Amino acid sequence: MRNQTMKASALVAAGALLLAACGTNKTESGGPAGGDNADCDTSKGTLVVGVIAPLSGELSALGLGIKNSTDLAVRQANEKCTIPGYKIAMDAQDDQKNPQQGAQAATKLSQDDNLLGVVGTLNSSVALAVAPILSQNKIVQVSPANTSDSLTKGDNPATPTRQFETYFRTCTVDSLQGPFAAEFLVGEQSKKKIAIVTDGLTYGEGLAAAFATKAESLGAQIVTRQKIGEKDTDFSSVVAAIKPFAPDALYFGGQYPQAGPMSKQLKDAGLDIPVMGGDGIYDDKFMSLGGKDGDYATSVGAPTDSLDSAKTFIEAYNKAGFKDGYSAYGAFSYDAANAIIGAAATTLNGGEWSADKREALVASVANYTGQGATGSITFDEFGDSTNKVLTVYSVSGGKWTPAKTGTYEG
Repeated sequence: MRNQTMKASALVAAGALLLAACGTNKTESGGPAGGDNADCDTSKGTLVVGVIAPLSGELSALGLGIKNSTDLAVRQANEKCTIPGYKIAMDAQDDQKNPQQGAQAATKLSQDDNLLGVVGTLNSSVALAVAPILSQNKIVQVSPANTSDSLTKGDNPATPTRQFETYFRTCTVDSLQGPFAAEFLVGEQSKKKIAIVTDGLTYGEGLAAAFATKAESLGAQIVTRQKIGEKDTDFSSVVAAIKPFAPDALYFGGQYPQAGPMSKQLKDAGLDIPVMGGDGIYDDKFMSLGGKDGDYATSVGAPTDSLDSAKTFIEAYNKAGFKDGYSAYGAFSYDAANAIIGAAATTLNGGEWSADKREALVASVANYTGQGATGSITFDEFGDSTNKVLTVYSVSGGKWTPAKTGTYEG
């Protein structure tokens, strides 16, 4: 059994103690931007789709995109009377990208018998605390953003084992994203001396490890490996440690709040080299924090605005009037929420909801097939998305520009 499961159990107890102090963020999705249909029968009550994501703090741009896109799916389901007899509400909880906060949120949501499932989390490290709690309560979880392979297959790639029957995701994983980045940076950009920096968290470490293995197999040299704290902003000591190795690129395993300033500080110190990272740095705030032209990021899926399947989502999102953009994971969140809602409609089949139907709902999600904003939505035997598409973006003119879209073929 994974150590994280044991830690999460301890967090459950801590979360339970704080529940009395927790307010509610449940919203009845409706109104002029796309809400209730007066012709729908809602006499059976209200069902809930939960969200666990960072709604405040340095990653809130990503978290709010997850929340709003889930809200849009809920609004549309209410308009279409998707679950006969029921209205659907969203209950969004702020995990502040903190595993303990995530565990408290999962514990709180789990006490609602009308909870269908949860969209989230953003961070893989938070998911390691949240997934065991939801699994214990037989509550389905569909993440739009977790990319750590260990969440679905465990820590040994040679003997992959399903970790949580209740856990699914609509995005692809680091074991594909890291090598895809290496093929681009080494194979296409001819970078041969690469420094690696990580933030020590589950996501960053796993992504960087997958990148390094592939980069070395392609003939690149990893000249140095450095580690920073997840809240660091001054990277002068790391820059000083890297500089003597004269790398021609730096790969960062972490998020944009550190990647942006690091890129600027490297350049200011005379190391004007491309910084590349994963989907964790693919956000416009990377540039506002110091990311420069010539930097790169991979992200899951094809560019949302390039997909015919996403046009309806984008139009509806813009019409809904959300003040925050859908960001990197909006389309994946929309698809995650619709998978939960669609599977619930199949499970109930006109009948009534009760918490003892949660196991049947998990089975319905496992068998779910739908056409979503990101394309065809189905899950494999581990709960992973069957969509393996990835994109490399480059910063050009202060904006992210698609450089390559494809799948990692191995």
